[in-house]
Amino acid sequence: MAYYFCLFAPETYKAFDQHGRAIYGARIRYHATAKGVRPGDKFICYLTGLSRWIGVLEVLEGPFIDETPIFCPRKDPFVVRFRVRSIVWLSPEKGIPIPHPEVWGRLSFTAGLPPGSKQWTGIVRQSLRRLEDNDGAFLEELLKKREQSGESFPIDPKLAVSVMLHRVRRPGREVEVTVPTHAVEEEVEEGAAPPAARESTKIQALLADVGAQMGFQIWIPQADRSRVLDEWPEGKIKLIERLPLTYDEATMRTIEQIDVLWLRGHSIRRAFEVEHTTSVYSGLLRMADLLALQPNLDIKLHIVAPSSRRDKVLRELRRPVFTLLEPRPLAERCTYLSYESVQEIARNPHLRHLSDSVLEEYDEECEP
Repeated sequence: MAYYFCLFAPETYKAFDQHGRAIYGARIRYHATAKGVRPGDKFICYLTGLSRWIGVLEVLEGPFIDETPIFCPRKDPFVVRFRVRSIVWLSPEKGIPIPHPEVWGRLSFTAGLPPGSKQWTGIVRQSLRRLEDNDGAFLEELLKKREQSGESFPIDPKLAVSVMLHRVRRPGREVEVTVPTHAVEEEVEEGAAPPAARESTKIQALLADVGAQMGFQIWIPQADRSRVLDEWPEGKIKLIERLPLTYDEATMRTIEQIDVLWLRGHSIRRAFEVEHTTSVYSGLLRMADLLALQPNLDIKLHIVAPSSRRDKVLRELRRPVFTLLEPRPLAERCTYLSYESVQEIARNPHLRHLSDSVLEEYDEECEP
């Protein structure tokens, strides 16, 4: 018997609960990983946004492919499915916060870290990741005890914002979007933050270097080049001076301002926006502008931000302006990548022999 880590967003938590807690679903990208799960294995469930452990599920059957809508009203992306039995299932209020002293010092990926550290967040990047047996057994027993005790933990109103949903009708479909309900959403960076800006430049340089080592042509906006080259001197002979693209002027001006582009031939392979401000809007808006100008553009988009901005980025991806993009929402075309993940990828000694698909082991999709 093995333990696996499973993500629930507030919305998928609600859908799972409403459908009898009998079917767990993951995205098709996890199909290969899912094949390693066996009946009798257990899923330790984690609620994103609120950062809480909320349940234990026992696998009865699977994986199998089923596109019947459960987690989304129409086209459901969670098609890799398991039949499960609920061993423990807590309400969000009773879920155990990961910073809780009883938890923080006991888990292998948080023990020894200072309170408030975000170094553990790599574990919550994707579902169906194998947990250490000791971690899984500890969390299962703790969740069982909490279910019996009935203890609750207050939810920070700032975090609860991400649970507020609205349905919007569009031609031929209905979509759910998050809408800010009070001023906490309108965070403003107070004053300049040179250290954060310098850190973002280092990440921009790392992304450029990683792409160059993988054999891509690299584009950095002209306004950023001097700062990036201070961090990446060898980039002077690796950056391209002109984009080999033939879009209209408005599209080209938008593309030219994207923080890092990886290109192959006359096409963009991946585009990165590096965010270090509290609002995280600028990169998202630029990506949305690009897709609004070129709806059929088929490139992989990434918002790169510190782990402390993770929930903010994923929440903002569900704003109406991004969710109602045609033909597909920005959340289906853009993923989140943490600073720590970029640094981990950059340390890989075999970059020259890897494809860019390695990013998919680290990036994180916006769960509907």
